[in-house]
Amino acid sequence: MKVISIIGTVGVPANYGGFESLVENIIGDNFSEEIHYIVYCSSKSYSQKQTSYKGADLKYIPLNANGSQSILYDIFSLLRATRSSDVILVLGVSGCCFLPVYRLFSRKRLVINIDGLEHRRDKWGKWTRRFLKLSEKMAVKYGDVIVADNEGILDYVAEEYGKKAELIAYGGNHVLCDISDVENEILEKYSLHSQGYSFSVCRIEPENNVHITLEAFKRTGMKLVFVGNWDGSLYGKRLIDEYGKCENIRLLSSVYDLKILNVLRSHCSFYVHGHSAGGTNPSLVEAMFFQKPILAFDVVYNRETTEQKANYFSSVEDLVGLLNIPYASFKANAVDMERIAQKRYRWAVIARQYEAIY
Repeated sequence: MKVISIIGTVGVPANYGGFESLVENIIGDNFSEEIHYIVYCSSKSYSQKQTSYKGADLKYIPLNANGSQSILYDIFSLLRATRSSDVILVLGVSGCCFLPVYRLFSRKRLVINIDGLEHRRDKWGKWTRRFLKLSEKMAVKYGDVIVADNEGILDYVAEEYGKKAELIAYGGNHVLCDISDVENEILEKYSLHSQGYSFSVCRIEPENNVHITLEAFKRTGMKLVFVGNWDGSLYGKRLIDEYGKCENIRLLSSVYDLKILNVLRSHCSFYVHGHSAGGTNPSLVEAMFFQKPILAFDVVYNRETTEQKANYFSSVEDLVGLLNIPYASFKANAVDMERIAQKRYRWAVIARQYEAIY
């Protein structure tokens, strides 16, 4: 039996983001009997500590997984994992700045998912971006296997570093839960009717082009429900001031209840995805399982995720133009999204792909 330690996330049970959901779904029913997982978690994020979860052992590091302590958190996790595992799965690159030192005393097999080119994200300052770029470089240089979650990232690693990465995407079929017990209640709560609105959910950041989506719907007058952390930044607060009073636009605070999100996704006309950075985005993959037409921002990552079968925009005018096309024209888009999701983005498939490279 191989012992695989997973480091770089807040931990499980998942209550934070994409990497945590990845861990949640490659352990449990999806992993084989030949694998035993140890997941390193931040004790700062869990008031109740568990020794095991879904068959995986849990170990706690007394630091925050995000913010100023994140690098130390990743380094301490790596050092502890070295003693007890055959392979270490590293999710993210922030702690990889330590790898030149680590390789002086350990040849432990490292499988590193470099995420979505963090150093290109607008939310980071110049020095943070430089640090993340350096950490990415160290990850690719010292990792035994580099995982890219998107063809665009795969090509970037080959072009930038001359190294072949392994393509393993992100799963999304965990969203296919029963919502019948809350469906009518949620639709009534938000005063929504089937097929009467479009939907979007994301972190409210400029790189997710929230302003483009809101302006396009303001101009068309079509109904939009948009979920996000609006109070988390000046950008979000400015958007509330500008669009919060539009009668056709509903700006909802962050929703973490999967059933509520799934009701909103199940009954929308379009799913609008404005992300311009990163690789295979979890919210896009999840939306593809609902057989709804997807309007996605026109970047290589989104085109690769949707196999060129969605509809794409890069400006307010583009999105307005798409919204004015007769809805029946998007039937093929919707069918293709669900077909691609079932083929490529099921967690059982993703779990086996990770096991093959351990």
